[in-house]
Amino acid sequence: MSSNDTHGGAIRRIVIVGGGTAGWMTAAPLAQRLARHPTQPCEVTLVESPEIGTIGVGEATLPTIRVYNAALGLDADDFVAKTQASYKLGIEFKDWGHLGNRFFHAFGDFGPALAGFGAHQHWLRLAQAFNQMPDLENWSMPSVMARHGKFVPPNEENPGMTDAYSYGFHFDASLYAGYLREYAVARGVHRVEGMIVEVEQHPESGFVTAVKLRDGRRVEGDLFIDCSGFRGLLIEGALKAGYEDWSNYLPCNSALAVPCASAPQLTPYTRSTAQEAGWVWRIPLQHRIGNGHVYSNGFTSDEQARRALLDGLDGAALDEPRQIRFVTGRRRKSWIKNVVAIGLSAGFVEPLESTSINLIETAVGKLLELFPERDCNPTLADEFNRVMGIRYESVRDFIVLHYKLTTRDDSEFWRYCAHMEIPDSLRHQIDLFRETGRVAIVDRGGFAEPSFVAMMMGLGAVPKRYDPLVDRVELRAVHGHFAALRDMITQAVARMPDHGAYVAAQAARGAPRAAA
Repeated sequence: MSSNDTHGGAIRRIVIVGGGTAGWMTAAPLAQRLARHPTQPCEVTLVESPEIGTIGVGEATLPTIRVYNAALGLDADDFVAKTQASYKLGIEFKDWGHLGNRFFHAFGDFGPALAGFGAHQHWLRLAQAFNQMPDLENWSMPSVMARHGKFVPPNEENPGMTDAYSYGFHFDASLYAGYLREYAVARGVHRVEGMIVEVEQHPESGFVTAVKLRDGRRVEGDLFIDCSGFRGLLIEGALKAGYEDWSNYLPCNSALAVPCASAPQLTPYTRSTAQEAGWVWRIPLQHRIGNGHVYSNGFTSDEQARRALLDGLDGAALDEPRQIRFVTGRRRKSWIKNVVAIGLSAGFVEPLESTSINLIETAVGKLLELFPERDCNPTLADEFNRVMGIRYESVRDFIVLHYKLTTRDDSEFWRYCAHMEIPDSLRHQIDLFRETGRVAIVDRGGFAEPSFVAMMMGLGAVPKRYDPLVDRVELRAVHGHFAALRDMITQAVARMPDHGAYVAAQAARGAPRAAA
């Protein structure tokens, strides 16, 4: 069958355009599942050019990265050693909502449900009954662990009340991409180095048939995956997907990234500190700290942003700050014909909640779930685009929430955020929580109820009421439950090792494999 034939039949050749985190996170599971299949092997080729830099600053993740790594069968010690990883229990937010504010968005709930009602509903009742009720964070196991710099994984085989938490990782994104490249190549992925200068399409169907390199080589395929970054070489350059611009909701359009020397304590969390016209991140790795400043150049200058970033570093800068420009939004369709866009080529939402790698995981997983034949039935693309559209929009709304719920009026940027229009879907979520303490979840695969509770309460949106049915539970029993759980958390955290010591021991176990 010729390369221009777009009729059905098994896909035999997949071409991934672009390396970096997105390219190799796509290549690894495809190699595992398809490259050396005993009856229907599929050739997987990745084309990348050293002349094109990668963004490579997505160093913090959500807990879903653990599912991705486990599906590949990665060894945890080896992974930690080879990627300079540390653990992430959540994100500490400083100066969001108002100056001087500090709260924690943890990867866990606030204790088990009681009589069928979420813990925060009972806490709201107790807060009305008792004047000096401690913050809700005291019933979040990962929040207390983070506060004391402690870490051990939860017991997931036989969990107790103090195991109700999860974790993600901080790692060096370039090392992680290289780690997955090694994995993928060992399982049959063919890496081609070269600059793509032309995209060839079938004259009738419009399917991409090959990419042509500067040196004249052609790489043919049945299915093309666009991991070419912001430029979207295939999905936009060839297939003109169009882009939905969300700058009116998320005005930040610039970032500066710089690593610095490590601090004495290896903290098990990311930190986000709001600035005059954006925010700065701090991501601790074993060998350095990743830092960056996300901002709007319509409200501050690049030089002011640079000074704010460098002035806030824990240690000496290890490089010059690297400039990144972006337009927040997504492609109107990320699967068209036989091209699927994954990563920055599909869309970009600023890394305030470490969602970039999660969106790659989601897209790769959904592609495998909806894997096509050679004709790429358009109903599969429709379903992929529907699911990914919901995911991108739910992530967008969760990020917009951080900006909208502010009482800061100390700069033009924050005054804009406080008064800007927001999507109706988010407006409903905010109003529902403020009035009743309930959380509306739009995307069941996205952020769950504890995340919305942590963010809204942390930003000052304390509900006016709680669920009236919780009054049916005896108040004394509720108070006793909360007191006992708080004591259990305190005692459990006191017994845990220091996060830095835990990581050092794990990295040492993985070091022989890393050096081999």
